[in-house]
Amino acid sequence: MEYPGNLYVVAAPSGAGKSSLVKALMELDTRVLPSVSHTTRAPRGQEKHGREYFFVSQQEFDAMVAGDAFVEWANVHGHRYGTSKKMLEERMAQGSDVILEIDYQGAIQIQKVYANAILIFILPPSWEELRSRLERRGEDSTETIELRLQNAAIELAQVKEFDFVIINEVFDRALFDLKAIVHAQRLKYVAQHRARAETFESLHIT
Repeated sequence: MEYPGNLYVVAAPSGAGKSSLVKALMELDTRVLPSVSHTTRAPRGQEKHGREYFFVSQQEFDAMVAGDAFVEWANVHGHRYGTSKKMLEERMAQGSDVILEIDYQGAIQIQKVYANAILIFILPPSWEELRSRLERRGEDSTETIELRLQNAAIELAQVKEFDFVIINEVFDRALFDLKAIVHAQRLKYVAQHRARAETFESLHIT
C-alpha cells in the first residue's frame, strides 16, 4: 500500500551524530515526525518513555513479536529494538513525513516492506573522531565503547546499500545535506503524485 507521507530511514554507527541531526531537522521542519521505536534497553540521560523510545521489558517485547506488531526488529549492542507497524502507517496515512532512526539491519528490512522508503546513512569523518565522540559522550564504559567500535566496522560495510550518504564532519553542513535530501524527495514524481493526487487528477495526468 502507498501512503501520502514519505518515510526516511536514517542509520549510523553510535557516535556519528545521527540523533542530533534528526532532532535538528525536526525542529526546522514540522512536517517531519519521528517514529518512536520500542526497546528493551534502559533509558540514558534525559530520555523519556514515549519520546525517544518506548522502554519495555523483555516479556513485553516478546509479546509484541508474537503478535506481529513490528515491521522490523533487531538485536543491537545486546538490546532489542523494534518499529511498530501501527505507528508508522498511521502517520504516513495522515500525510506526515516520518523519519526513523534505526540500525542498518532494520533499515534494509524496512525498505523490503516499504519500497518507497528513503535510506540515509550518516558517516563520521574518521575512526579517530568516532572514538572521540563516544568518549566525550560520557555514557558508556570503556568495554562498551570498544564494542560499539567493533560493531561500527560491520555497520560501515553496509553503506553501499543506502540511497544517500552524509559525512557528519561539520554539523551545520551535514544538517543542510539532510534537509536537501528530504526536500528533494518531496519533489520526485512518485512522491508528488502520492501527496497531491487531486492536482494530478485535475490535470488529467495518470
